[in-house]
Amino acid sequence: MQSATRFSNRVSATHLPRRVAVRASNKGFGRVRLAKTSFIGSRVFPAAPARRVVAPTSFPGVVAVAAPEKSTETATKRVYVFGKSKKEGDASMKQLLGGKGANLAEMCAIGLAVPPGFTITTETCAEFHQTGKDLPQGCWEEILSALADVEAEMGCKLGDGTNPLLLSVRSGAAVSMPGMMDTVLNLGLNDTVVEGLASKAGERFAFDAYRRFLDMFGNVVMGVSHSLFEEQLEGLKREVGVELDNDLTAENLRELVKRYKKVYETQGISFPDDPLAQLRASVYAVFDSWQSERANVYRSVNQITGLTGTAVNVQTMAFGNMGDTSATGVLFTRDPSNGTNELYGEYLINAQGEDVVAGIRTPLPIAQMATDMPKSHQELLDNCAILERHYKEMQDIEFTIQEGKLFMLQCRSGKRTGMAAVKIAVEMVNEGLITPEEAILKVEASHLDQLLHPQFEDEEAYKDQVIGTGLPASPGASIGQVVFTAEDAEAMQAAGHDVILVRRETSPEDVKGMHSSEGVITQLGGMTSHAAVVARGWGKTCITGCSDLQIDEGAKLAKLGGAEIHEMDWVSINGTTGEIILGKQPLKPAELAGDLGQFMEWVDASRTMSVLANADTPEDATVARKNGAQGVGLCRTEHMFFATEKRITSVRRMIVAQDTETRKAALKEILEFQRSDFEGLFKAMDGLPVTIRLLDPPLHEFLPAGDHEEVVAQLASETGVPEDIIADTVDKLEELNPMLGFRGCRLGITYPEIPEMQVKAILEAAVNVAKDGVKASPDIMVPLVGMQTELQNQEALIRKVADGVFQKSGTTVNYKVGTMIEVPRAALMSDKIAETAEFFSFGTNDLTQMTYGYSRDDIGKFLPTYLEKGILQVDPFQVLDSEGVGQLIKLSVERGRATRPGLKVGLCGEQGGDATSVKFLHGVGLDYVSCSPFRVPIARLAAAQAVVLAKNKK
Repeated sequence: MQSATRFSNRVSATHLPRRVAVRASNKGFGRVRLAKTSFIGSRVFPAAPARRVVAPTSFPGVVAVAAPEKSTETATKRVYVFGKSKKEGDASMKQLLGGKGANLAEMCAIGLAVPPGFTITTETCAEFHQTGKDLPQGCWEEILSALADVEAEMGCKLGDGTNPLLLSVRSGAAVSMPGMMDTVLNLGLNDTVVEGLASKAGERFAFDAYRRFLDMFGNVVMGVSHSLFEEQLEGLKREVGVELDNDLTAENLRELVKRYKKVYETQGISFPDDPLAQLRASVYAVFDSWQSERANVYRSVNQITGLTGTAVNVQTMAFGNMGDTSATGVLFTRDPSNGTNELYGEYLINAQGEDVVAGIRTPLPIAQMATDMPKSHQELLDNCAILERHYKEMQDIEFTIQEGKLFMLQCRSGKRTGMAAVKIAVEMVNEGLITPEEAILKVEASHLDQLLHPQFEDEEAYKDQVIGTGLPASPGASIGQVVFTAEDAEAMQAAGHDVILVRRETSPEDVKGMHSSEGVITQLGGMTSHAAVVARGWGKTCITGCSDLQIDEGAKLAKLGGAEIHEMDWVSINGTTGEIILGKQPLKPAELAGDLGQFMEWVDASRTMSVLANADTPEDATVARKNGAQGVGLCRTEHMFFATEKRITSVRRMIVAQDTETRKAALKEILEFQRSDFEGLFKAMDGLPVTIRLLDPPLHEFLPAGDHEEVVAQLASETGVPEDIIADTVDKLEELNPMLGFRGCRLGITYPEIPEMQVKAILEAAVNVAKDGVKASPDIMVPLVGMQTELQNQEALIRKVADGVFQKSGTTVNYKVGTMIEVPRAALMSDKIAETAEFFSFGTNDLTQMTYGYSRDDIGKFLPTYLEKGILQVDPFQVLDSEGVGQLIKLSVERGRATRPGLKVGLCGEQGGDATSVKFLHGVGLDYVSCSPFRVPIARLAAAQAVVLAKNKK
């Protein structure tokens, strides 16, 4: 490798970022290093030590820089080389090398043309952040050694004025985070090297590369706004009378480089001429970007946890901007929007990679390459087929063609929509590439969630309201009110509005606003632009490249197709067709048919755990069964009370009754509608189990809203009970901590006439539908039990009522009596409780509240802080706490089944529809989970994936 002397003969303080200090070292003669204070923002980038003795600078107090001492070999290997002559990693090392680094090594191993380079590990990133943002001892020496390997393979050297090596520096975590971290291209250029590159590859190419490097390095590493460079570029184009960057001459680009250098000066920053200083600072910048706001937001939104950090991939540059025989592009081996088995992507002739993804120039469709560059196109097709067969997965590929030679720069599993995920999985099975069990692991819970979203009811009906079209970057149907900034999208979504974000183009800084939006529209960009890739990954509807769209962000106004769209105007967007439609267009529910129907057949054939639904009405039960539910795991009887004004009035008469006879009279009215609703549930679930929870909430929840006097007056008017008696009753119902108060089985024990009425309604309904040939199997669940004696009390009551119903009707139906395990004491005493209970159902909402000591209603006050600081990784009311609450469940199952081996055990909390939770519960041995009707397909998939993953571990 070439030392700094080969292009400048010195390391000067003016060549390094602000606040560089060159200090005498106790080890050796001296080293260049940065002071422990930031030069811009909060970044600290130590300078690279030179490898040869160099001439002293003219600055007072600056000593000559000597070659660093050879470091002793470190126990931890931090740098892995990849290339034709040396291959040190493979695809199995994603946790250490990141997805990009591991796949670069793997592509080298299978013989594809990959520019050589090296990967600095994710563990190094973790150490970097743990030790004050500095490289670990010996790491820089490993980097220099790896760089020497790359130089040897390429036959050129970093910083050489006659035969220079240029590098790219990119991020790459174990989980793909497109656009969320930093990249630097064309590293190694300075005023000397650019002239050598010009004599070798042409003046225009060299200075185009140099101005790109100055822009990207300034923005990513030095913290200079990209807009300052963009202003200079646009100003020069206006001066010379051209529209496109490619129309600038070599002379124009020389002038642009001077202007870019001036941007540095105006910001009080010196551009570092030393390529080693550039390299070290760029590595620091990429590591630093792991903790950037956009990266943290992306990980939070996608619930990405447990990663060590990002790797840094330093790779030889391949140039797509060396004329009409060069190009660069991004593609997917199958369409990531709908799954069609054809190359999907874009490329630009005479361009570099950022031109494609940034949306600055509208790229060409990949199919056109067959005409423009037929040889390279065929080679690309062959490489794509090799990669799909090798990985058994749809690939996201970056490539560059340099003077007719194809280089593969990256491959990774491609982000895709729900529709594409299912189609790709099914077609790969049909092609014999994977098995049905492997297909089950190709589809994520979020993919199914997307497919269950509504679609437009009638696409022909809105045609006269279409005001424009763009590229259908991410499919789906979205409706919302227009906003023009990411900040406004966040604010309006927080205020309860559905919004559509309209932008000229998006950048990584817009990710929070994009996630807050129902859909995104951009004026610029293609099918692989930032907006398109991020939106597809999140299942957000997205339309890009709507060139007719005119946006005035200051005035919060857009114009399209002769229409003016103001902030907060309603629009509908069809991400499948690219249509932008005025107003709110009607939607219809999704259907489980076609490829999805076939896929779900494989899912159901693989899983062993049943999936039931939480359904409180016959309508809910019908939807649940349509979505594949195998019964009702939770019917909350109290939800029936609010269906009509007449019903809630009867309930309130029961609450304010001053004696048992009056209370029973009100309960008789309630029994009528409860029995009717139960009959509807049994008919909807004919032949399937229905679990009905007896009354759980405290009685005050059924009182009218308002202040004390208003409540008393309304209840007196509705029930005819004097106000003074009502006032006394309301006062008695007031509780300091209702969650732990007078509710659940405590109500039933105190007022036995309430559970008597409910049990009678349940069993009379079962008897009635049985006469019509409907098979009803009610499971009667007693809530909030903490002691066996509580359950024994209620079980005796239930059996007595059941005997009366069966004797009177002359018909008997099978039923079970069980309990909801939601009190930690009940979990601990499950062996005793199972002596009485015929089934357990874990109510993880309350079990989580009581185990953590968190109120579900109040956790919002501190949950964002806990998530931001990493105290909690996820919301425990959405994802089951396997370490705490999960262990109570595991213990309860073991103790319950030790007493009653055939004990039926399930879960009916919110976590029953969460894929991660379902996989844990499968391992614990639950018979079923129950979730909302619309989450049933997701739970079915998670249950199947749990089985496949368990098999794969054996």
